Amino acid sequence: MAGRRLGRALLGSGLLGVTLLGGAGGYGLGLLTTGEQASAGTAAAPLAGSPSAPATATPSPKTILPDDSEPLQAKDIRYKVRSFTVRGALQSAVSLRVPGDWELSLPPDTKKYVRYNEPAHKRWIRIEAGFTVQRSPALSMAARIDLLQDLPASQMLTIRSHSVDPKTQDATLLYSYVPEHTLRYVIVRWVANPAGLCHFEIAVTGLPQDKAALEDVLDHAAESATRSDSRLN
Repeated sequence: MAGRRLGRALLGSGLLGVTLLGGAGGYGLGLLTTGEQASAGTAAAPLAGSPSAPATATPSPKTILPDDSEPLQAKDIRYKVRSFTVRGALQSAVSLRVPGDWELSLPPDTKKYVRYNEPAHKRWIRIEAGFTVQRSPALSMAARIDLLQDLPASQMLTIRSHSVDPKTQDATLLYSYVPEHTLRYVIVRWVANPAGLCHFEIAVTGLPQDKAALEDVLDHAAESATRSDSRLN
């Protein structure tokens, strides 16, 4: 229970750069990132009464390979209004601004969100709606932080910052992780409606050197996003 309280504690603290060593299973990081599911890779302990069984080996630390791609530049991005419909508990007609040359990617396993990929497929934005509007962005962020703790240590997850805007009530979480051998930055924003309840979850993913441009992409999307709901047919 102490670990579960971390998400709520983070909201009221100035804690930055906390490396979370999660266990296997639980929430899949792929929902916000690549769609990949990693295994903890922990070998089973030897059976009692089997002295000949080899000791469990400690996995070697993952090697991080830097990606020296030129950083995404905010000044070079041209935005375009995109419209689409997603389905969850509700059907949401969504409109918002995303980079004009990023390509639409429809997930095969769900209709709750869409994703737009940068041409090199090293950066992307994910937009989710269609869920019931019933809790604040701050609570949504705290719940996500709790769920992220279930990730395996091999993902090398680090919470880098988190905040709630006192004016808009939007909540923003920045974390990094290593899905294979390349460090990725993810910025998630839970966008508040005029009543202060979360009606969008928008996440951008890229490389560490893209951070400023990713923030620009997220700001354009969050500030322009509109949602019109209807019952499912």
